[in-house]
Amino acid sequence: MTIGVAVLGSTGSVGTSTLRVLQRQRDRFHVVALTAFGSEELLKQQAAGFGADFVGLVNGSNGAGAAGCIGSDCLVEAATHPDVEIVVNAIVGAAGLEATVAALKAQKRVALANKETLVMAGDLVTRTARECGGELIPVDSEHSAVLQCITGRPEIELKRLILTASGGPFREWDRDRLKTARVEDALRHPTWQMGRKITVDSATLANKALEVIEAHHLFGLPYDAVEVVVHPQSIVHAFTEFVDGSVLAQVGFPTMELPILYALTHPERVQDDATRAFDPIEAGPLTFEAVRHDDFPTFSLGVEAGRTGGTQPTVFNAANEVAVRSFLEGRIEFGRIPDVIENVLNAHQVTTADDLVAVVEADRWARKETENRC
Repeated sequence: MTIGVAVLGSTGSVGTSTLRVLQRQRDRFHVVALTAFGSEELLKQQAAGFGADFVGLVNGSNGAGAAGCIGSDCLVEAATHPDVEIVVNAIVGAAGLEATVAALKAQKRVALANKETLVMAGDLVTRTARECGGELIPVDSEHSAVLQCITGRPEIELKRLILTASGGPFREWDRDRLKTARVEDALRHPTWQMGRKITVDSATLANKALEVIEAHHLFGLPYDAVEVVVHPQSIVHAFTEFVDGSVLAQVGFPTMELPILYALTHPERVQDDATRAFDPIEAGPLTFEAVRHDDFPTFSLGVEAGRTGGTQPTVFNAANEVAVRSFLEGRIEFGRIPDVIENVLNAHQVTTADDLVAVVEADRWARKETENRC
C-alpha cells in the first residue's frame, strides 16, 4: 500500500520538484491533494497527471475549472484530508502557518519547506507536534543536512551547527553598489533556481536569518550555537559539531530533490536513480567566507528578532515579506529593505506568541505598518 501525500504550493519551485520526486517513487507514494496559488492551468495538468482526489486553488474565483475547492480554506482541508499521511508544505510566506498547525494536530508528517511557519510561531508549532503526535521534517537543504547527520544520535550529543549560505548574487558587491541594485540583479542567483521572493531573500541574506531561527526551533539549540558561513559553491549544506569535537557534514551538488525525498522517507533512504552522482573533482575547490554583517544588515536584524522571541520574529517575517514585495514592484530601492524592516521592528511592542491569535495579530500589524513605510 502506498502512502498518501498532499502538496501545498504544487505549482511553485519546491512543489514541482516534489512532484518530480513523487513521479519517480510511485511505488511508495500517491498524490491525494494538490493546492496552488495561481497557475490554474498547471494545477489542472498536475491533478490530471497524478489523479489527485482533492484540488484547491487558493486565489481562485467561483467557477475556476481546475479546482474543486476555492479559497484559503483549501489549504487546511488538503492538510487534514483523511487519506493524507504526509503534507509537503511548499507555500511561500505566512500563508502556510495555519495548514502546518492543522496537519500536526491531525497527526500528519509535515515535510516543511515553509520556513516562515517556524519563524512566526516556532514554539507553538513544535509544541503542537509534541503534544498531538504530529511530525516535523525539514525540507530546506541546510536543515535536511543537519537531520541526516544527527539521525540515530542522542540529542545531548549535538553541540553546534554551521549553516552555509551561497552569498547570493551580491556576494562581491560593495555597500554603495548594493543600495541601488536592480530587481533583475537580485533575481540572478548564482547556484539555485527559486521563486522571486526567496531569491531576493537570498540576496539580502534574510533567508539565512530565517533558517537560523528555524534551526533553533527544529534542533533545540541556543542561538549562540547556530552559526552561518558563506560557501559560494553550495556543495556543503551544513556542518554538525558534536560534544566530543567531531564534525560531520552533508555534501552534494545543489538540488532540492534529494532533501525532498529524504523528508518523505526519513529515517529510511531509498533508491533514486535521478540523483546526480557526487564527484569531488568536478565539485572543485570549496571555499568559505565570513558573513559581511555590515553590508547585509537584514541578516542580523532577523537573528536578533529570533533572540528577542515572542512576536518579534513574526514581525520580522511580515515586514520582510512586504518590503521585498515593494522592492519587486519598484516602490522601494534594494538598499531600503533593511531600513524599513528595522523601523518596523523598533516600533513593535513585543508580546508572547502563545497562540495563533497573537501571531496572526502581530503579522497583521506588521504588514500594515510596513506598507505605510514603503
